[in-house]
Amino acid sequence: MTTKSIIVAADEANAIGKDNNLLCHLPNDLKYFKAVTSGFPVIMGRKTFESLPKGALPNRRNIVVTRNKGLKFENCEIASTIEEAIELCKYEKQIFFIGGGTIYKEVIDIADNIYLTRIHHTFGGTDTFFPEVNPKIWEIAYKEDHPADQKHKYAYSFIRFEKIKG
Repeated sequence: MTTKSIIVAADEANAIGKDNNLLCHLPNDLKYFKAVTSGFPVIMGRKTFESLPKGALPNRRNIVVTRNKGLKFENCEIASTIEEAIELCKYEKQIFFIGGGTIYKEVIDIADNIYLTRIHHTFGGTDTFFPEVNPKIWEIAYKEDHPADQKHKYAYSFIRFEKIKG
């Protein structure tokens, strides 16, 4: 059985982006993202893929979900639905949904884990959001807090939620 995980960075208001960009630059979050997802397939929407500065993420199978079957991206597989993307990964140990907002809304109910980097700030003018994490469905399995520092303008926490069994 493939474990379905979401990985996301969101501010205190659950905002995840503005104008197809991340909210801020947190080097340790980028390292964390790479460490957690390396070796596993990453599934994303077209806009998320197009926002990646260097194209397909190395050391990961990249799957882009788009209704445009004619699209081709270097080092990527294309799926027209979330279900098709999951089917492409049926023999994988774990898959990661990496955005954007529409993908997250579609998969939060079927996910097993959420890897959330909570940025302890609220950004203005945001246009993309992560769904509310319902404490009746999700429990915190791990949390690690980090203060703001010279490289990180905002304090942040790495939080891993697991779906409550039963």
